[in-house]
Amino acid sequence: MLERRQLKNRAQVTFVLPQDTPEGPVSVVGDFNDWNPAAHPLRSRGDGTRAVTISLPRHSMHSFRYLAADDHWFNDSDADTHDGSNSRLHT
Repeated sequence: MLERRQLKNRAQVTFVLPQDTPEGPVSVVGDFNDWNPAAHPLRSRGDGTRAVTISLPRHSMHSFRYLAADDHWFNDSDADTHDGSNSRLHT
């Protein structure tokens, strides 16, 4: 799930997943962090989910995916679009 908050010149995007689906650590990776799995790991929240918030330029398009344990890559079903193997997000 994606949560968005528009600011003056930036957009805050929060990437949200259930606490244990999939099990183990998960990171969001994309063109906004040079596809670096260490850059944005999801952290537990008190509501039973885990999430990470990233600030991105407004009116931009980004490709991303999630990376879980055991090299398990997956897309976000709530993404704006998909371009083959990646989820796409428009801020």
